[in-house]
Amino acid sequence: MNKLPWLILSAGDNVAVATAAIEAGATVAGIKTRQKIEPGHKVAIADIPLGTPVVKYGQAIGRTTAEVKAGDHIHSHNLHFENDRLAATANSAPEAATAEDRARTFMGFRRQDGRAATRNYIGVIASVNCSTTVCRAIADEANRTILPYYEGIDGFVPIVHDQGCGMSSTGDGMSVLHRTLAGYTRHVNFGGVLMIGLGCEVNQLTLYGQSGAGNAKRHFNIQDAGGSRRAVERAMGMLREIAADVGRERRTPIPISEIIIGLQCGGSDGFSGITANPALGVAADLLAAAGGTAILSETSEIYGAEHLLRSRAINEDVARKLDDKIAWWEKYVGLHGASLDNNPSPGNKRGGLTTILEKSLGAVAKGGRSPLTAVYSYAERVTAPGLVFMDTPGYDPVSATGQVAGGANMIAFTTGRGSCFGCRPAPSIKLSSNSALFASMEEDMDIDCGTIATGDATISGKGREIFDLIIDTASGKKTKSEEFGYGDNEFVPWHLGATL
Repeated sequence: MNKLPWLILSAGDNVAVATAAIEAGATVAGIKTRQKIEPGHKVAIADIPLGTPVVKYGQAIGRTTAEVKAGDHIHSHNLHFENDRLAATANSAPEAATAEDRARTFMGFRRQDGRAATRNYIGVIASVNCSTTVCRAIADEANRTILPYYEGIDGFVPIVHDQGCGMSSTGDGMSVLHRTLAGYTRHVNFGGVLMIGLGCEVNQLTLYGQSGAGNAKRHFNIQDAGGSRRAVERAMGMLREIAADVGRERRTPIPISEIIIGLQCGGSDGFSGITANPALGVAADLLAAAGGTAILSETSEIYGAEHLLRSRAINEDVARKLDDKIAWWEKYVGLHGASLDNNPSPGNKRGGLTTILEKSLGAVAKGGRSPLTAVYSYAERVTAPGLVFMDTPGYDPVSATGQVAGGANMIAFTTGRGSCFGCRPAPSIKLSSNSALFASMEEDMDIDCGTIATGDATISGKGREIFDLIIDTASGKKTKSEEFGYGDNEFVPWHLGATL
């Protein structure tokens, strides 16, 4: 058990993080607290002069806006964003993987093109917002009338959105939408796909083709079918044909090197970077060592820690690509009169996070300590093994949508405040950063990482527990999000470009 009610994360830190509520006037390690310190919040362990960097994780998270005394609560009232970076220390080795770790398998679906799936869904994908209602009606009818006859199919999933028309046929907006939808039409967890358009939209079905790489793909327009009701009737005939093929699929042993997992965090708190994120990083290291792939994303939430990630790039080309993504974001937010420090949400701040630098230093921990092997654009197809980075916003549904479009066949999602999330067709594991959250939302959380803060578990031990759950989930074990039914409403492509 941790004997002190706070944690000091690095030898060079001038703050500690409370693991339990500390009353004003309490004496801890010879320091008398001057205000009440809530769990996850920071307390000064030394005097910090005005305008001096506050150091956590061995890195600057901002500068003081007032004189700070040892025992003071440090938060938004006396700490502000300052674009400081301290030198990256030598990278420590990733979690050591055993021969048994590397040789593990999961029970997945082997597609005709050789790819490995963790689920066996059939997708009903809207090319445009105008076909959203019909796609939902088709999926509902298929789940009611077709699914009961096919034990091997996990379900019919409507993939719907609010784009596809009223936008330029060229430029970033259409390029990103097309890349995202194309990624879903070929997603390995879809054994088959039916794509539905209206007929007159900018995002025409002809852009996507009628044949799929490893899955059955069909499409048609509502206008050609004779209206909404007839479109549903026509779809049922097509889906019965697809289901007859997809329903024969059965799970078979597959090396874990074929797991591609998207790493996400949302509703973070002061414990996220101490418990759940580094534990997930251990699991990511083990998967990478076995030849699998872990996708770190949320570019606006690595800002302030990008130099640490850059130092792990396998070559200068990978490092330069990461630099380019950061530079784009600085320009992008500047054009809109914003700052990347606007990122921490009110919930993040109530949980103890103060600046984007602090949030990012904890967020990067999800990527473990493996070398960075590649950098991808949003929704770009991921092909490199190991730890890779995909450029996405920090907004969780948009970020996860890009990862799944890029090929993630699983998602692991850490949270300190209680984010609820699913991401069909990829199963989503939820990891709570503190035990109070796990107790209050146990029906949504898969693993409690809060026991790391109390000393009842180690980061390495909890990381291996997550690693085991990743393999079990890839083999068909349902996550809490799946059991509740999350995943139909979290498809949110990144919206770029003008609305016309």
